[in-house]
Amino acid sequence: MPATQAYLDYGAATPLDPQVLEAMMPYLTGEFYNPSAPYALARQTRDALEQARTTLASLIGARPASITLTAGATEANNLAFAAVDGHVVTSAIEHESVLACAKSHDHTLVGVGPDGRVDLPALRRAITPETQLVSVELANGEVGAIQPVREIAQAVAAERMRRLEAGERNPIYLHTDASQAALTHAINVSSLGADLLTLSAAKVYGPKQVGLLWASDDVRLRPLVRGGGQEGGVRSGTENVAGVIGFARAFELACAGRKEEARRLQELRSRLQSRLEAAFPSMVVSGPKRSKLRLPGLLHVSFAGLDAMRLVIGLERLGVSVGTGSACAASRMQVSHVLTAMGVPQEVARGSLRMTLGRPTTTDEIDYAAEAIERVVRGEAARVGVSL
Repeated sequence: MPATQAYLDYGAATPLDPQVLEAMMPYLTGEFYNPSAPYALARQTRDALEQARTTLASLIGARPASITLTAGATEANNLAFAAVDGHVVTSAIEHESVLACAKSHDHTLVGVGPDGRVDLPALRRAITPETQLVSVELANGEVGAIQPVREIAQAVAAERMRRLEAGERNPIYLHTDASQAALTHAINVSSLGADLLTLSAAKVYGPKQVGLLWASDDVRLRPLVRGGGQEGGVRSGTENVAGVIGFARAFELACAGRKEEARRLQELRSRLQSRLEAAFPSMVVSGPKRSKLRLPGLLHVSFAGLDAMRLVIGLERLGVSVGTGSACAASRMQVSHVLTAMGVPQEVARGSLRMTLGRPTTTDEIDYAAEAIERVVRGEAARVGVSL
């Protein structure tokens, strides 16, 4: 293994924060009790679980009773779609879990612009009297585009008002998966105007396989998992107490340092982007050009004519870990559906790398990664005869 390492794939996985592990440890060891049991020790565990729920709710401006705890964002997204049985509208660049759910309904996929942001006029046109759910993520995890969720909420509210005035009883809700944005953007259900919202502990230096779905009082959730009736009957099964407590602590820490960390990540990303642009003038940078419309710690670049997996392998040999886009799509060796929807040519999309920075990322790591990327890209370009 190379002596120098640079991990630049925090969008796929964040390490567990030591303070989060400390908060979880009692519930992984001595305080192991089932919160549904009737005796005092179990009631104490139940109290700790509910306090964690209260913390999570307060951080997004919600009531604790409106939070359903899940085994991650994918389950939360599935639960949101299970609340409706009519027409749904979503964007063509959503996470695979949202797209898979949409396919089980009558659905419309709305396109995006070359910058990865949703085509708002097209989305408004896609909403019909039969539409029951609009689902658009707050931030795209592949190219970093921040989506205009507030404007989408206004379109949903306008359709809801039209139905009310026309005496139509078909409901319409807005769902947003805010998982990728939670580290660097304020998440408040009222200001976003959403009716359903997904979060993941794994994206905020918390434990994997822990998430939540917030639902407004107007939404009636339907259980995907039936059994003992936990989570208000919506999500049966013994609660992951340690995981939820870790989630609450991780999200607390994320919210407390959000502004400073966003600023630091943006500076590091700019440093990396500048180095690579200077080395490769023909390199394509995907996502919005305006910094405030792109996740601050994400850099997506493409090298036309090169193969991304060969670049990843070459960088791995030098101790640099990067992604090629969504980890789900990368595992199937598919060309990104996000880049395809953005109109990126196949020969460009195949040479794409996604670098996501995190709390442990340092300036030295960025400089080392830039040198390694330059070396590997030049070597691969020479091998296949591509001029960069």
